[in-house]
Amino acid sequence: MAKKKKKVPAINGSSTADISFIMLLFFLLTTSMGTDKGISRQLPPAVPPDQEDVAIDVNRRNMLRVMVNNRGQILANGEEVSLDGLRYKVKEFVLNEQDKESLPVRTQETFDLIGTQWVTKNHVISLTNNVDTKYEDYIAVQNELTRAYVELRDDAGRRFWGKGFEDLDIEQQEVLVKLYPQKISEANPREYGTK
Repeated sequence: MAKKKKKVPAINGSSTADISFIMLLFFLLTTSMGTDKGISRQLPPAVPPDQEDVAIDVNRRNMLRVMVNNRGQILANGEEVSLDGLRYKVKEFVLNEQDKESLPVRTQETFDLIGTQWVTKNHVISLTNNVDTKYEDYIAVQNELTRAYVELRDDAGRRFWGKGFEDLDIEQQEVLVKLYPQKISEANPREYGTK
């Protein structure tokens, strides 16, 4: 007599989806994701939908026009500068210590803790680039602009309190941020004298 073949029992697959989900969850929770790196910027608040567009006029002497082209060249008010040279150009522009007519208008402002100081409160740095500018070049320029403001605040902290910006208390830091506000525009403001 021939032997009957035994049927092999089927694998129970009803819990496969549960196990897959638990494994997915485990790997998502235990894997460290890479963090995004970029430029720390505080964006302006959202514009209410009923607000009309307002054109802002910026006095030509109060604006430093920085351009990054597709070859990585940096122009500051039409003059080619290196990356390090840009930082010094920005610091000279924001300070305007000799009150040059080609640099921003200086006014006197009174600040808590440090009294009355000469500042260029209406200065603006307008940053533009070509469509095909390399991302690395654009970020490098952004970093240099930020570094210029960091150095200005650090120097002021040492001048007024003998400490770098990071070593100051919150109130002192806020005073220096008001003294040297970071004004970088990535839009093209309308200038006086243009039509």
